[in-house]
Amino acid sequence: MRKLSKKAGGKPTPVVGIGASAGGLEAFRQILSALPIDTGLAFVLVQHLEPKHDSVLTTLLSRATKMPVSEVKEGVHVNPNHVYVIPANADMNMVDGLLHLVRRKAPPGRHLPIDYFFHSLAESRGAQAIGVVLSGTASDGTAGIKAIKAAGGVTFAQEPGSAKFDGMPRSAIASGCVDLVLPPERIAKELARIAKHPFTRSLNATPAMPAQEQEWARLFQLLRTAFDVDFSLYKQSTIKRRVARRMTVSKVDRLGAYLKIVERSREEMEALFAEILILVTGFFRDPEVFAALRKKVFRRIMAAKSKGEPVRIWVAGCATGQEAYSIAISLLEFLGDKAAGTPLQIFATDLDVDAIEKARAAIFPRSIAADISPERENRPDDPGPDIGR
Repeated sequence: MRKLSKKAGGKPTPVVGIGASAGGLEAFRQILSALPIDTGLAFVLVQHLEPKHDSVLTTLLSRATKMPVSEVKEGVHVNPNHVYVIPANADMNMVDGLLHLVRRKAPPGRHLPIDYFFHSLAESRGAQAIGVVLSGTASDGTAGIKAIKAAGGVTFAQEPGSAKFDGMPRSAIASGCVDLVLPPERIAKELARIAKHPFTRSLNATPAMPAQEQEWARLFQLLRTAFDVDFSLYKQSTIKRRVARRMTVSKVDRLGAYLKIVERSREEMEALFAEILILVTGFFRDPEVFAALRKKVFRRIMAAKSKGEPVRIWVAGCATGQEAYSIAISLLEFLGDKAAGTPLQIFATDLDVDAIEKARAAIFPRSIAADISPERENRPDDPGPDIGR
């Protein structure tokens, strides 16, 4: 169970992670200047900074808001209505309401401080994590936005036309995991609104939603008719959490009101379907599992095979394909010199048609480098996916 930091009265403190790179200072200022100072949210700003120069970001941003703005010190406790700024030459993560600093180790081309922080924010805050990707080049923040969305949080990206550099926002949007695409001032207004929504303020991972049997039955019927998938026996806590998140984005707080939106909007129905089938995946996710595959499972499979007999593996619920490619890479590494003489077939299936198309394309953003070692990425015989630039 996630531990949430609280303010007086026992209420939770949702945390907004805001990431930017080139051109981010202006976007940071625009958001902070448009934010009320009493939202009850905590704001943690992560920007790509030169490692050998002291940052003046805290001083500059202090002029944009009346909220306290401070550079993060090791182990600082996150409080509502405060702004926390990453220092130079450090990466940062969040554990149990505390911000921790880690000396920057990654080389410039692989330094992904936004993804690093967003992943920890998703783990620490779950549905009370909010991720915002602003101006910047390349794709830092995309993998982190996926993690926050998978954990049940709300995600934003700066409208590309309003960004000085649109690479990072466009990459995040292309992931399919961004809820709202807005210019900075409107992001601020939506943050203030979401801060008051019951879903954001809930202490529980599963928000309290009254048992409205007819409305739930109608919602399941609509989904079954549209997609030929029956969710009535799906894990109810997951269903409620995902529906509540869509209600937050759709600006309603009653199930009946949300049902009316779904009934008249095919777009929202598709968004809800995708929400329930949230793509929680990544390359070599759960390292212990892949270690067990190499040490035990692959060994037993090959021991039972005759020479030249194909190895067939089925990956159910493959999402966008990362697990299937990870298994292929691991198996070929296990086989070594025997790989060329071993026929291999991997079948990967998923209910999400769009996810299958992405898996077939096998093109992924540069941010996956955080999950793939340089040795694997640079192998000339690597059967895995292409990494986008």
